[in-house]
Amino acid sequence: MLKECPKWSRAIKARLLAGDESALAEVYDAYSSLVFGIAARVLRDTTSAEDIAQDVFVSLWEHPDAYDPDRGPLRAWLSLLTRRRSIDAVRRDVARGRREAAYAQDDLILPGVDDGVVRDTLAKTVRAALAKLPEPQRVAIVLAYYEGLTYLQVARRLQVPEGTAKSRLRSGLRTLAAQLETVDLV
Repeated sequence: MLKECPKWSRAIKARLLAGDESALAEVYDAYSSLVFGIAARVLRDTTSAEDIAQDVFVSLWEHPDAYDPDRGPLRAWLSLLTRRRSIDAVRRDVARGRREAAYAQDDLILPGVDDGVVRDTLAKTVRAALAKLPEPQRVAIVLAYYEGLTYLQVARRLQVPEGTAKSRLRSGLRTLAAQLETVDLV
């Protein structure tokens, strides 16, 4: 295992910023098993863990400026990034499962009703409620749920801290839920 020091971290960052592929290879050789291990523990799926590991190293390659050696070692930064991406993936899978379960339940509740009409009505209702949200919340929800971006990706797209993006999403979703509770779709 590599004994990481601040001098090495700064040198690696400078090489990555310069586009030195051998620097990425060096980081990959040193930390790929760590990154994969964290992702595998969170996701409990080796294929998904491999995807997250690849995503983490691609992110480092594309955005080496995101790592700040003055804030800590590269090992810690990669570990945190991997954990966040893995948790986001779990959340996406849980949300997908909930949506699929809701769709399946809708089919049981409304037998014989044209699904297209129901979905169109529901979509119009959701769009109308979404349009009533303040713009920061509306944009965050559109990016997360319609474009499928993670909290981190929403934050980057909006150029706000990740906590701000999460706050906008949660607040907007609470408001949407409250608005949609009063709607009778059937």
